[in-house]
Amino acid sequence: MKDRLSKNEIRKDVVQESVEAVAGTVGEVMNIVVTAVKDVASSIGALATDAFEIRDGARRARAELELDREDSADEADDAEAPAPTPVTAVQPETEDAPKAPTTDAE
Repeated sequence: MKDRLSKNEIRKDVVQESVEAVAGTVGEVMNIVVTAVKDVASSIGALATDAFEIRDGARRARAELELDREDSADEADDAEAPAPTPVTAVQPETEDAPKAPTTDAE
C-alpha cells in the first residue's frame, strides 16, 4: 500500500518548514544586530577612554609648562639681580688724594 500524504499534512509540513526558516533567519539577524550593538558600545567606550587619556595628558603638559615657566622666571630673577657690593667701614687713603684741610679746632 502506498503512503499518501493528505492535503492537510502537506500544508502542515509547508507551514512548519516556513516557520523554521523564518525563525532561523530572525535568529541570525538578531545575532548580527546584537553583535553590532555590542561592537558599537565597545568602540564608544574605547573612544571615551582615549578622550580621558588625552585630557589627562593635556593637563599634565599644562602643569609641566607652568613649572617650566616658574623655573625660567626664577632663573631670570636670579640672573638679573646684581651681586651685592661689599660695604667697608673704613675707606683707605691714597697718597694722590688731597687731604681735607685742618682747622685750628682739631
